[in-house]
Amino acid sequence: MRLGAPVFIDTRDPEAYTREHVRKGWRAAYCPDWINADTEPELCRAFKAALDKHDVVLAEVGIWRNVLSPNPEEARAAFDHSARRLQTAEELEARCAVNIVGSWCETNWDGPHEKHYTEDFFDAAVEAARKVIDAVKPRRTKMTFEIMPCQFIDSAAEYARFIKAVDRSAAGIHLDPANCISNPRLLYNNAAFFQNEFAILGDAVLSIHLKDLHLNPAEFTVQMEEVVIGRGNIDYVNLLRLIDKLPPDTPGMLEHLETEALYDEAASAIRGIADRAGVRFR
Repeated sequence: MRLGAPVFIDTRDPEAYTREHVRKGWRAAYCPDWINADTEPELCRAFKAALDKHDVVLAEVGIWRNVLSPNPEEARAAFDHSARRLQTAEELEARCAVNIVGSWCETNWDGPHEKHYTEDFFDAAVEAARKVIDAVKPRRTKMTFEIMPCQFIDSAAEYARFIKAVDRSAAGIHLDPANCISNPRLLYNNAAFFQNEFAILGDAVLSIHLKDLHLNPAEFTVQMEEVVIGRGNIDYVNLLRLIDKLPPDTPGMLEHLETEALYDEAASAIRGIADRAGVRFR
């Protein structure tokens, strides 16, 4: 596995941006928002050259727009953005582009909705995924979908069902193990749960988000919060051993931390856990 994270550098220079990953010890990167193949193709090519030069794998190009928005104008804009970002991933030969399948929530672009577990929503998500993929027809990257705790893609089995229904070779697997955990039973038995998840997905996983979860003991209702790796309840010895069975260039990406210092803490923790697990990062 290659470990990666965001970098805290104010630049639009692809060489400087990529060198900062090398300085921090990251072997995989997120695509910054200022790299777009359609508006600045030369900058895109320079970024690809810098990644290749420094042997940094581009883990993902983020999309993060709601193609199933109840607002038709927002849905159209989200589709156009999705196609552009997937094309950028194609030009950069990123491991994947990643988005949610969509949401029918009217107040939050990625929020919950009672119909997210219906066949009507499933069919709408399949149609939207096909539409984005068919607009670009990528060959060097894949379109992937974030596992979300309040949508039907909340497990490996549901992800596999969705990919089969989309029926496009350019539809791939992005894994966020923590996002699969939606109740205390799964959290406290996450080692066995993840073994089953990886058994279903095999080596098809293209990129992985890494974070930890903590169950708030002060609240009666279930409240789980994302925390720095090592502060939560996920069995990372087990998880890293499962990831280590994937192809060696698979990116594991730290995310959702507010400061560089917290990313440094997470990196130190996961490297220490990797030593205990007998796992080496590339």
